[in-house]
Amino acid sequence: MRSALWHILTLTFLVGLFDLPGHALSPFHAGQAYAATSESRQKSPAKPKRSRTSRIHLSPTAIGLTTIQNLRTASSPGLTRLVLDLDGKARPSKHPQFQAEGVTIDIPNTTLGPSAKTKLATGRLAKPFVITQNSERSVEVSLPTGSFQSYKLLTLANPYRLVIDVVPRSESLTAPPVESTPGLELPLPTPPQPAQPRAKSFKTIVIDPGHGGKDPGARGQRGTEEKDITLKVALKLRDLLSRQRGIRVLMTRERDEFIELEDRAKFANGQEADLFVSIHVNSHPQRSVKGIEIYHFGEAKDQRALEVAARENGTPLNSTGVGWEYLVADLLTAKKIEESLELAWTAKEAMVTNLTDHYVLVDHGVKTAPFYVLRFTSMPSILAEIAYISNSAEEDLLRTGLFTTRVAEALMEGVNTFLASSKLATR
Repeated sequence: MRSALWHILTLTFLVGLFDLPGHALSPFHAGQAYAATSESRQKSPAKPKRSRTSRIHLSPTAIGLTTIQNLRTASSPGLTRLVLDLDGKARPSKHPQFQAEGVTIDIPNTTLGPSAKTKLATGRLAKPFVITQNSERSVEVSLPTGSFQSYKLLTLANPYRLVIDVVPRSESLTAPPVESTPGLELPLPTPPQPAQPRAKSFKTIVIDPGHGGKDPGARGQRGTEEKDITLKVALKLRDLLSRQRGIRVLMTRERDEFIELEDRAKFANGQEADLFVSIHVNSHPQRSVKGIEIYHFGEAKDQRALEVAARENGTPLNSTGVGWEYLVADLLTAKKIEESLELAWTAKEAMVTNLTDHYVLVDHGVKTAPFYVLRFTSMPSILAEIAYISNSAEEDLLRTGLFTTRVAEALMEGVNTFLASSKLATR
């Protein structure tokens, strides 16, 4: 009797044990479950995986897509340029498709933004470019057969841009100028142009050394003053550019004197300058900050750009900002804005290319800010911040003749590149 009762108690304990959750299953049950699973897999190999992995098959979203935020074109007798402004890096096809209809450049993982779509819908795209969103994740730029002689594709960063330059067919050069410009107008209005503009055999470049006289500008830890550095670089740039044929160089100041910002802009406008280059030296509360950045006029995109403009303008921070409505009311035109951006890019790229072989250079890129001297000049204008005088290492460089010479040479190359690649309106 005792033996039978013992067996009953033992059996009850084992039954309770087997009823525990799956993690307490005996090896026998685990093996049986594995065998059942294996058998089911063999019978239905095409059965989809469970929900844990099925997320891979969800439809693609906009994550990872580069957006074409804006598109713009410019034209001259020998070149038509398309610029796509991007919010990220684009990787166009390295081997465009050559077909009977023409050339197609595929830009994968890219989508058209609202502004770009609006311009395409309203016909604001110059020939021969044809842009289509052929899928949710791909944009194509086509060049029809017979519409061009050659083309070049460039990808630029900081900010990201895709540039396509097209050389038209030789016979198109004989077409009347009026027929070569439909659809090229940019969104901002341009003032009427003279019917027969005065031709000039030279280009006038005004160099503007920042600060001067009673206005020392930024000051370094060793007492170096911005006004002295900017004048030194400006004089070297003047000498370099003056050696070239077809170039006339003027300066807003040639010695240590104070010139009002308004008078600098008036001087450039009065001389009918073709380009305006203002040279400055940067400063930052954090002495570790270093590098270069090039500005053209516009609304400040961040607090730091606004602070730089306030310091250079000599105005309070809260009264330095400017809305885009001023761009229409000012002397600025759409063409000036486009050319100022291009000049800023060529100058910045030249500085990076020429200085990185000799120095550890930090590239802060091309930016916009409401600088007074850039706002009231009527020609393509940039402001170059060539180094941070608040950084002890860069202050030491600014005190050397070799560094300032290399900066002047880089700016000269940027100006030359811009003049060679663009057809400035005859002033």
